[in-house]
Amino acid sequence: MTRSVVVTGVCGGIGRAIAARFTDAGWTVIGVDRREPDADVRIDRFELADVGKDGEVAALFERLSDMNSLDALINNAAVQINKPIIETSDAEWSQVMDTNLRSAFQCIREAHPLLAAARGAVVNISSVHAIATSMNVAVYAISKGALAALTRSAAIELAAAGIRCNAVLPGAVDTPMLREGLDRRPHPDGPDGNLNELAARTPLGFVATADQIAPSVVHLADGELSPYTTGQMLVVDGGATIKLGTE
Repeated sequence: MTRSVVVTGVCGGIGRAIAARFTDAGWTVIGVDRREPDADVRIDRFELADVGKDGEVAALFERLSDMNSLDALINNAAVQINKPIIETSDAEWSQVMDTNLRSAFQCIREAHPLLAAARGAVVNISSVHAIATSMNVAVYAISKGALAALTRSAAIELAAAGIRCNAVLPGAVDTPMLREGLDRRPHPDGPDGNLNELAARTPLGFVATADQIAPSVVHLADGELSPYTTGQMLVVDGGATIKLGTE
């Protein structure tokens, strides 16, 4: 029987890589995003939804009620605000929290019956900013830290239904979101200069592509590959957070 997965934020760099990896593994992929997918997004079904807006998640799962079960839910949708705390408005705070955190909470709640029917899994895409952060991304970091806490709580509460819940915490990944963030730091060589410096500071010596993050997501989602893993935070950052910042 073909397994099924819902991936939110499927049109983004990491989202489309996750969808492609599941497709290659033979899963049926339901992609969700607030914009229509490009032709290269590899999915079997698309649902248009801005999961950060009121009522959108409930409406999404109402449309998915034609499904009998769901093997995996990947909460990947996210936005980032590159501003200091004192310059961040209430509206910007709400936008980030609603998209990055509230949507994951709501998707888990609404998907619960479908996940329980399959004894499925949830994988939340958090970030290394949940454990170590930098200047001017405070709200993003806060949302990703809370997402890690949600992962632990959900793992405890959903275990009785056979549902596992884990998180992947990517480090630097070469996506439009990363490049936009690097723009906030002026460099003589532009964003590429910042990207090269970031690679040089990473112990493994390179910045990941989205395709290099996706296998970890599929591994945690697949009950055959990780049947005894729940409530865990898998850091995929090229070793960035293992190095002392004072060195």
